[in-house]
Amino acid sequence: MSKKKLLIIEVFEQAKRESDKTSKNGLAMYLKVHLETFKLFLDEKTFSRYHDSFVTGIKKEVNPDKDTLDKLSQYVGYKNFTDFSNTFIKKDEEAHFTEIKVNVDGNELSSPKPGTDVYINITNTNKSTISPVKDFMVKNKMGILEMTFVLLLATGGVVFSNPKTTNPLGITSVWNSPATDKPFMYWDKDRYMATDSSYLGPQIEVVPMDKENFTYLKKITRPDTLTVDDKVWYDKTNNQVEFFTSFGKHPENGKTLKEATEHIIETYAGR
Repeated sequence: MSKKKLLIIEVFEQAKRESDKTSKNGLAMYLKVHLETFKLFLDEKTFSRYHDSFVTGIKKEVNPDKDTLDKLSQYVGYKNFTDFSNTFIKKDEEAHFTEIKVNVDGNELSSPKPGTDVYINITNTNKSTISPVKDFMVKNKMGILEMTFVLLLATGGVVFSNPKTTNPLGITSVWNSPATDKPFMYWDKDRYMATDSSYLGPQIEVVPMDKENFTYLKKITRPDTLTVDDKVWYDKTNNQVEFFTSFGKHPENGKTLKEATEHIIETYAGR
């Protein structure tokens, strides 16, 4: 299965989880509105074609451009399509991965600070009760440190969370963690961004991670694409109206968001 098809399928799966919609048209409309917060402006017909091409396979596959693939990858939690292609793991494949922890002189290596971890994923296709990694090490008379360097050089599952670091410590093996596993988040123009740091400077308000707000609350940057059928929320401050994809509080002024009525949408947004 191509990475492009995997991505589109994952996009629709995430839309199902977020919206509780199951029909093609319902999911297409949800993605059309929701992905505007990622500055991806596609109509519902385009998402319906993606569903027909990649999810059900009833039509010939189309070819989304690079920017579209990058924005869709960001929606499901990756930096871009290259990052998705290199690190995405299907949930039904997780059982085939072996965890490795590296010890040197009896001490398990750990990261001295956030951002220096190395992730090692080894696909285990050997159904024997003997670990294939251990068997390889025994046959080649390799110690754990030598094996570590072989893995770092050879495996395609090595990901440096901070590629600029020269610190040799911090080698571990974990699943691809979602952004909501990070302890903090901050508002960045139109959405929340996850972070490991509780302080990013005097101009940025860092708050504890709220999975609901992080996932669902986003500012709609193209309100002119809204229709009266869209369920959105809004804030009006200083005669300026802003629309959001979920209820809650305005991330910047703290005011409670109100559900947008047909009148509000027609007056301040809509087409």
